[in-house]
Amino acid sequence: MVYPLLLWDFFKEIMAHQPQLSGKIAGAKHDFMWFLIIIQVLFTGVIFILFIFLTHKIAGPLFKLKKHLSNIRQGEPITPLTFRNGDHFMDVAEEVTLFLETISQNQENDFQYLNEVATYIENLSSVVPDDKKPVLNEISRRLLDIQSRYKKSL
Repeated sequence: MVYPLLLWDFFKEIMAHQPQLSGKIAGAKHDFMWFLIIIQVLFTGVIFILFIFLTHKIAGPLFKLKKHLSNIRQGEPITPLTFRNGDHFMDVAEEVTLFLETISQNQENDFQYLNEVATYIENLSSVVPDDKKPVLNEISRRLLDIQSRYKKSL
């Protein structure tokens, strides 16, 4: 049975049969080894650089998303979320922006309704007996607290 020869075994066979070529083969073997080492170093460098770019295109948007949400939580106004050209997760930025706009619009609608309720309670207080006015005042105060709390955060 014949087994496939490895490259180094091939070199040994040639050097054994052709002793006059052994110097050239040893030099070629040495040169080939250096060629493989250089190719491996270049390949490793290219892969390293590609992974740096790839990880930045993933980690950058996630960092920016986290910072954007943190800024909104700390009371800064809602602005559209944008990523750099070529970054991954562009669809996430669009969806977060739409989500925040929806929340903001719903909040404005709720504030309008709360203002109407506060006006209604204020008008009602003129016809309610004096013993019930503290309850209406408490409801009005709580409505104002709710509005002020959410106006700070969003």
